[in-house]
Amino acid sequence: MQLNESLKNLVFSKSELKQEVYRTTKEAFELFRSTTRQLYTMFKEQCAAEGRKVAFDFTDRGDFEFEIKFAGDILLFTMHTNVFEFSRDHQVMKSAYIRDDNSRSYCGVIHIYNFLADSFAYQRDNDLGYMIGRVFVNRENHYFIEGKRELGMLYTNFNTAVLDPAAVQNIVESAIEYTTNFDLLTPPFDEVKLVSVGEMRTNFDKKSLVTGKRLGFRFQADNE
Repeated sequence: MQLNESLKNLVFSKSELKQEVYRTTKEAFELFRSTTRQLYTMFKEQCAAEGRKVAFDFTDRGDFEFEIKFAGDILLFTMHTNVFEFSRDHQVMKSAYIRDDNSRSYCGVIHIYNFLADSFAYQRDNDLGYMIGRVFVNRENHYFIEGKRELGMLYTNFNTAVLDPAAVQNIVESAIEYTTNFDLLTPPFDEVKLVSVGEMRTNFDKKSLVTGKRLGFRFQADNE
């Protein structure tokens, strides 16, 4: 029995492509980690120099996750370990960059989430976080971002955007800017006026009631 030549080539080429994308994405994620740590150090030094009382912290959570905490917010960065391709209907797939070489559409993904720091500090497991951006990285280290406002409007030129240290710093700073401006709003009264006896008996030191920055409000799509 012999291997089918076309099948062999498909398996080998697709596997090698995904491994290359994974390695490139992991290098990009480590650049995000080191850049975020440097920004954290700079903020801490400025706080000390100016006598400001603003809490900053940086925490590694393993090979594929880290966070920066500032004031009452946490930005959590995670890297997915799998490789994805854009759907056929995605705008990226219509670009000449992808049409010239379909392998460029295979990407690793880095997610950026915003949580309230108190949600973790007080173990409020029902609280909501928000994905404010996701960074797609292909084997050529080109990147594309889907995200909210400061992130989503700035980084959409997949064919020319290369994920270098300056680009990563801009992305992290934009994420911090968006998070700082993304305030915690009181939910509409009618959304929270009813509460069960069980929720009240178990809530105040634990987790029954939900807190989120836009609880009770419609959260717009990523192209906002």
